[in-house]
Amino acid sequence: MSRLARIIATWFYCGYFPKGPGTAGSIGALLVAWPAAAYTSWSPHVIAALAIVGLAPAIWAAGRMARDTGSKDPQVVVVDEVIGQWIALAAVPYLEDWECWLAAFVLFRLFDIWKPWPIRALEKIPGGAGIVLDDVGAGIYAALVLFAIGWFNR
Repeated sequence: MSRLARIIATWFYCGYFPKGPGTAGSIGALLVAWPAAAYTSWSPHVIAALAIVGLAPAIWAAGRMARDTGSKDPQVVVVDEVIGQWIALAAVPYLEDWECWLAAFVLFRLFDIWKPWPIRALEKIPGGAGIVLDDVGAGIYAALVLFAIGWFNR
C-alpha cells in the first residue's frame, strides 16, 4: 500500500483512533484550520479553497485505501471528514468566534452521521469518490444551515 495514500486517507493517522475515528478526523481538520485562520489572514474563502484543492487527493487516497484493504469504505479513512469539515467551516462568518467553529463541527458531524437524502445515495458511487462525496454533501448541508443562521442573525 502506498504510504502517501495511507497518510492522506487516515489524515496523519487520525483514522486509527480507537473510538470514533470519523470524529477524530473532523477534529484533525480543525487542528489544521484553527491555527491557520487564527495566526494568518485566512478567511472562510481560503478554507473553502483548501477543501476544493484537497478533494482530488482525498478521492485518490480513499480509493487506494479501499482497494488495498478490500473494503468498500474502510473505517480508518477519515480524509473525507476533513474535506467535509472544511466545507462546513467555509460558511463560518467569523473565524475568530469559537462558537461558530463549534457549530460547524456539530452540524457537520450530525449530517455526516444522519446522512439525509441525497447524501446517503452518494455513498453508492464506487471507489474513492463515493467515500468522499457523501461527506462533501454533509459539509454542504452544514454550511447551508450556518449560512441561514448567519443570515437571520445580522
